[in-house]
Amino acid sequence: MLGTFVNTFAIVVGSLIGLAFSRFIPTKITNTLIHGVALAVMLIGLKMAWKENNFIILICSLAFGGVIGELIRIEDRINGLGKWLEERFSRSGRSISKGFVTTTLLYCAGSMALVGSLESGLTGNHDTLFAKSVLDGLGSIIFSASLGIGVLFSAASVFFYQGCITMGASFLKQFLTGPVISQMSAVGGLLILAMGFNMLDIVKIKVPNLLPAIFLPLVYFMLVQLIRWVSS
Repeated sequence: MLGTFVNTFAIVVGSLIGLAFSRFIPTKITNTLIHGVALAVMLIGLKMAWKENNFIILICSLAFGGVIGELIRIEDRINGLGKWLEERFSRSGRSISKGFVTTTLLYCAGSMALVGSLESGLTGNHDTLFAKSVLDGLGSIIFSASLGIGVLFSAASVFFYQGCITMGASFLKQFLTGPVISQMSAVGGLLILAMGFNMLDIVKIKVPNLLPAIFLPLVYFMLVQLIRWVSS
């Protein structure tokens, strides 16, 4: 869990720095920064997704993951949490919900969050999460300066999400093969690409409702292994 603790701390510190300097940055500059970050986010997501060649699993994961997300209304629940935070902590009139939802998805959907948490749980190697901590900390400065205090609360989401993966990794070790992790990362890359579209207001994609898709390649592999075990 050390890597997750460091990652959470980096987001908190970065958010506080960004909030401290936000009053000195004009709105037009923060808008331009967000657009620039959105383009970089889209490029990162595209590169992550392009490494995977098994498009059938990718498509099926997104399709079934979207159905699951819609049925359990993930987006409504995350937005509801953001609104709840907004009602209790907002004093400036700025939206907490947007910053919370946007950065929660960006920090959690990427391959570094997934692979780093798995490495941390399986081998005790925290190097990937340490590198992610630096990136998230710097990103939090920019995001909190433009999106407000909601970015700070996303640290709790990162702690919960990465902590659960780290603690559950040892139980799923036999199923977490290279191809499975690659497919999960590719799905995450597409979700990050979708977040970029949302940040640029090009189209509204319900990214939270697609989050279950990240874990469906693992479910698929587990089912294949079960079928093989039963038939043997």
